[in-house]
Parts: sequence; C-alpha cells; structure tokens
Amino acid sequence: MRPKSTSRDLPPNMLRRTRIRKSGLKWIRYYYNGRDENGKRKEILLGSDLTEAKRKWAELDCPPIPVDTSLCRYIFNRYERDIISQKAVGTQKENGWSLKQLRITFNDAPISSITPHHIAHYRDARTAKVRANRELSLLSNIYNMAREWGFTEKENPCRGVRKNKEHPRDFYADAPVWDAVYNAACEELRDAMDIAYLTGQRNADTLKMMHAHVKNGALEVRQGKTKKILRIVLDDQDIRSELGMTIDKILARKGKVKSVYLVANKAGQPLNKGTLRTRFDNARIAAIKQVIAEKNGDFQELAIRIKQFQFRDIRPKAALEIADIGAASRLLGHTEQEITKKVYRRVGENVKPTR
Repeated sequence: MRPKSTSRDLPPNMLRRTRIRKSGLKWIRYYYNGRDENGKRKEILLGSDLTEAKRKWAELDCPPIPVDTSLCRYIFNRYERDIISQKAVGTQKENGWSLKQLRITFNDAPISSITPHHIAHYRDARTAKVRANRELSLLSNIYNMAREWGFTEKENPCRGVRKNKEHPRDFYADAPVWDAVYNAACEELRDAMDIAYLTGQRNADTLKMMHAHVKNGALEVRQGKTKKILRIVLDDQDIRSELGMTIDKILARKGKVKSVYLVANKAGQPLNKGTLRTRFDNARIAAIKQVIAEKNGDFQELAIRIKQFQFRDIRPKAALEIADIGAASRLLGHTEQEITKKVYRRVGENVKPTR
C-alpha cells in the first residue's frame, strides 16, 4: 500500500476532507477508503466527529473473527507455532504430548463454548491422573493466550477447577545406597554425582557446567529452567569447600584429554542425557550384583532401594542434607521455601518428644 501523503495522523484507510465555506468556516468530514461489491474504490462517510468516525472506522477495518478461527484447533495451531516453539527442547516435547491429548477432546470445539464442567469431565475421564494435571495446566495457558489474541472474552474455564491429587516422589538416597552406586561408578559418573550433590542443581545444568564458569572464587550457574543465575562460592573464610576441592581435582587430573566441560569422559567429550543415564544404569546394576554377592545384612532390601535410585534423586538429597532450609532453598534456586519443603525435603522433620 502506498504511504499516505495527507492525514497521516489518522488510521490506515481513513481520510479527511476539508473545505472552506463562503462564510469562512471550515467544513470537515471523515471517510473510509473502502471497496464496493465489485472491488471498485468507494469512500464511505464516517461523519464529522473524529471520535465517532474512528469508532465506525474500527467496525469497517476490523471485521469480526471468522467462525472457524474460534475453534480450539486454530488456537492450538497458533499456540504451537508461536509459543511452544520458543520454549526449551524438553518443554516442547512435554507440551507436545499434552497438546496431542487435548486435541482428541477439544480440537473441534469452539473455544468460547468450553465450561468448567467440560474441564472437570476431561480430568475425571483421563486414566493418567498426573498427566491430566499437566494437560489442564497447558489448556489454561492456551486459554489465557486466546483471550490476549482476542478470540474469546470469556473467563478461563480452567480457573477454580481442582487438579488430581499428586504424591511427590519420596525416595531418599541414604548413605548405603549412595556409597554402593558411587563405588561402582566410572570416573566421569563420580564427577557428575559429586558436582550434582555439592551444587544441588538439576541434571541438565550439571552437565552444562564448564571450566569458564569457575571465576572470581565461585562457580557461576545459569539455571536452564528458571534462567536464574547463582554464584556458588568455592571458599568459605579462606577455607576451600568440598565443591572447590572437587573442581580442583577435575582440573588437575592427568592422563585425560582436556575438555571445556567439568563432566566429561576420558576422551574429553561431555556427557549428555543419554550417556549419563547409561553410565548410571550400569553403576546400579554393578552395585546390586556386588550387594547380592556380599550378602551383608538385609542385602535384598538394599538391592531394591539401589534399583529405585535415580540420578534426579541427588538434588533432593542435597536439599535434605543442608540443615538450614533457607540455605537449601537458595542453593536450589527456589523463590519460595515451601517448594523446597514440600518436594525436596523427603525425610520427616526432626521433633522432640513430649518428655
């Protein structure tokens, strides 16, 4: 479209016509630069009042949303294209699984027709109760975006609908379990376990730590999930922390190809999610075989707990074994201590008896 040479203070396709009457008064009218049924240019009178003219212009220039775009299918497609595509790879996969399930039920439904009753019915019909909670959270977010995009003016029907009750994972890797797996682990897996425990960070953040992140007496961490930046100090009143000594040991290790990553194999290649899991699985299998071979104490119960141990349990172990809940919450990067208490402190609180 050619830029306007006049009336540049007006919206697109809105024109101002000005005349000077014989009496000397100025005559002003506003028009909409439109088209007739045959596609020919046609000026539509909007009146002389600018405010009213702009209201009429909006009705002509901003037609109602077509009926088909009000269907959830269209909203889902736009959300997948504009929102999910901007998220982290892991979150994209998680949202993709949830969206696939939501499409089965809501794809052809008009978004303005969905009610809290429909949401509750969907929740109750899903056999995977925890997955249902994730799907409803995503649907709520999609509905909020649909309101922002102007596809509906209704309140979010997910608001106020209760979620299925969830039970946080309560496994705690105590000393016998930890020692059994640690002793059976290869060198790079021990490095990963040490750093994950001493920093209290998530698996992905642990594997991304590099030599360059060690500076000014601290290990700098940018959490992938929250984007929060932490500086984990390596010295406390001129005393080297265990984390500092672990990093020093890794950097000073001989006979290993130098890698820019703290957790790397002997060839200098960093561990990824798959290689970490393979090494951890192998260590658990070896630890179980060793426990069964030794047959010390209740070895069968210990073997079962070793099998239940997952690398992600190291972060809660770190949170639990820090006495100060505030310090534990800050190390994990939580904004609220309640999250640390509810999800990561997996052993009951110590209390005194009545007498």
